[in-house]
Amino acid sequence: MHHLKDRKAVISGGGAGIGQAVASSLAAQGVRTAVADVQLPEIMQENIHAFKCDVSSGPSIDSLFANVQESIGSPDMLICCAGRGIHEKLTEGDPEKWRQIIDVNLMGALRMVRAFVPGMLEAGFGDVVFISSVSAGQAYPYGGIYAATKSALEIVAETLRQEVLPTVRVSVVAPGVTNTAFFENTVSGSQSVESIGYGFISPEEVAEAVLYALARPKGVSVNYMTVRPTGQPF
Repeated sequence: MHHLKDRKAVISGGGAGIGQAVASSLAAQGVRTAVADVQLPEIMQENIHAFKCDVSSGPSIDSLFANVQESIGSPDMLICCAGRGIHEKLTEGDPEKWRQIIDVNLMGALRMVRAFVPGMLEAGFGDVVFISSVSAGQAYPYGGIYAATKSALEIVAETLRQEVLPTVRVSVVAPGVTNTAFFENTVSGSQSVESIGYGFISPEEVAEAVLYALARPKGVSVNYMTVRPTGQPF
C-alpha cells in the first residue's frame, strides 16, 4: 500500500456504502480524499473532505470540481461509486424513473470522467475505478434498466482505458450482493440482501478490491475484478 501514500482521490457516492468504505480505506493509507454525494453523514473522518453533489447535474459537477481543486488539488484517483437501483418490469415501469437511473449510473460517471481525467492526463499519471455490478451483461426479469446501465458503464470503462493508456490506468470492480443501504434506496422494488438468498459481502470487502487495484506498482494494471458471495450463481 506504500504506493498510495500522499496521493489524492475523489469518490462519487462516497457518503455511504461502498463509496464510504473506499474513502475510509484510502484515507487510512494517507490518501487525501474528497467525497461527493447527495447525502453526507454528519460525521466524516477528520482527513476526508465531503461535498454535496448530484452527479446527474452538470452545474453540480462543476461546483464539485472547484471545491476539490481548492481543498486537495488536482486528484490523481477517481473512483465512481455513485449509483441507484431499480427493479421493475419493462412493460409496466415508469420511463421517467428509468431516466433517473441512467442519469446517475451512467451519465454521472461520464460527467466525473470528463471533469477529472483531463487533469490526470496533463499530470502524466492517474487511476480511474468504476464500480460496476455482476448484473452487467446478465439479463434477468425486472432488472433490465439497472443491468443495462452497468453494461454500458463497462463499455465506457474499456473505451476510456484504450483512449488514455498508458498514462491513466482504468479498473472495473464488479460486486455481487453487498450489504449496504442500496436496496433500501432503490427507485422501485422491494428486494433485500436476505430476500435474494445468495448471502452477501460487506462494502469493506469491495473496498479491499479497489485498493488492491490502486496499489499496484506503476506500469501494472488490474483492469477487471469480480467480488461476490461464494454462493452467488452469477
